[in-house]
Amino acid sequence: MESSSASYLERPSRLPGAVVWTKRAPRPTSGAGPVLPDGCMDLLWTEGRLLVAGPDTRAFRPGPGLLGPWAGVRFRPGAAPALLGVPAHELLDRRVELADLRPAAEVRRLTGRIDAAPDPAAALEVLALRLAAESPPEDPLIRAVAGSLATGRSVAETAGAVGLGARQLHRRSLAAFGYGPKTLARILRMQRALALARSGVPLADTAARTGYADQAHFARDVRELAGMTVTALLSG
Repeated sequence: MESSSASYLERPSRLPGAVVWTKRAPRPTSGAGPVLPDGCMDLLWTEGRLLVAGPDTRAFRPGPGLLGPWAGVRFRPGAAPALLGVPAHELLDRRVELADLRPAAEVRRLTGRIDAAPDPAAALEVLALRLAAESPPEDPLIRAVAGSLATGRSVAETAGAVGLGARQLHRRSLAAFGYGPKTLARILRMQRALALARSGVPLADTAARTGYADQAHFARDVRELAGMTVTALLSG
């Protein structure tokens, strides 16, 4: 989850690979910006509610009931399903109540505790750490797949590096990431490209350095995944 607004802040979590973030509610006149696909899942808090954001294949635009303020823990790609006990593809493009995944009485107790905390983001991080401690260890193969695709290696190169056939890799990816490795690679490439462009690299150079055929290919991919033009995204 990301935002170019000063109302959004993040920091590294004590949970390896995760990020803790907070976001104030938008001004009535500004609306909420889109949340771009990033290959991740988030544990979310807003007053009176705990939710889980599943992996996105398109930009998510919060409706009137989801404007915040928010705190969240964003898990690195592939890490959340083991913590939550649900395959990622079951949460694809969804925001669900944590009570749909865990006992309702437990979630009510946790929600009240975080609501009352002086720093809800820190309290939410403690919950994420507890879930991690109670869960099976992260699958190193899944972590290797995500790491390989994040560097721009092809799906075929990644499958060979981790010792899986194409069908096995696809099946494992659905459970861990919510979609197949080609979709994850596409999303991660867009995120790499947007980071380069935001740093001031010209769009044509950005496209070439991140593996797009040309600037037009980069622009089409961003429009399809983000629902906005590159120029609109970079202008905030």
